[in-house]
Amino acid sequence: MRPSGFPVALVLAAIVSIQCGAAIAISIFDEVGPLGAVLLRNLLAVPLLLAFWRPTLRGRRRSDLWLGLAFGVALGIMNLAIYAAIDRIPLGIAVTVEFLGPLAVAVIAGRGPLSLLWAAMAALGVVAIADPFGGGADLLGIALAGLAGLAWAAYILLGARLGQVFPGASGLTLGVVVAALIQLPFGVASGGADLLAPGVLAAAASVALLSTAIPYAAEIEALRRIPAASFGVLMSLEPAVAALVGLFALDQGLSLAESAGIALVMAASIGAIRTARLPAPIVD
Repeated sequence: MRPSGFPVALVLAAIVSIQCGAAIAISIFDEVGPLGAVLLRNLLAVPLLLAFWRPTLRGRRRSDLWLGLAFGVALGIMNLAIYAAIDRIPLGIAVTVEFLGPLAVAVIAGRGPLSLLWAAMAALGVVAIADPFGGGADLLGIALAGLAGLAWAAYILLGARLGQVFPGASGLTLGVVVAALIQLPFGVASGGADLLAPGVLAAAASVALLSTAIPYAAEIEALRRIPAASFGVLMSLEPAVAALVGLFALDQGLSLAESAGIALVMAASIGAIRTARLPAPIVD
């Protein structure tokens, strides 16, 4: 079934919103560092999320609470790692490498030789991005984006179970609270008193709105209207959108090899999601 225009627009709006939020976050890295920026993003998002999706913890089974804790840990690591990565490498490259997490979930959920094809395409794309023979790539930045991808894979798998336990997006709210608590010592150590600077807080509030509140709301509404597989295919556009935002908002140009690598990872992601039954990837 082909998705109608409105849910498609919602998914695209979520993708553009989250990448624009990342671009704004980069603008305060000099003041508070990437760890301070991600802390402010989640702390300032908590009141917004609580206003719409307040989780009820009383009467919950202990296993439900442990699930929410694990989900929050995955979210916290994912956020910390991707922000540390985009401090070192272009936004489009970081998001592409991070997207290997959802892609791995799709490949594992697939069957037959096609899964091997998608994995090989993705691996070739990463090789093109990393340029192991040219020596110009920031390997630590790529490794951090890869760590974010692993956490994103855990986030997807845990999130699928969390959505069966907590109604609506209340499980996401719980996860953001846990993530913010995890990020608190790192963010305070990185940003110090500058975390309270009015200009920094204003930018961080924009990041919280663009990278958390708006995309989560848009995704939830889209997933009510289209199948998870269609949602996942649309989300595969995220690396390209990140590259465009990096180019126009941050003046981060890409080489031909890097552009080809992004295209390969996107194609592998679309192919893997279309041939697998899996939870739709949720943006970081």
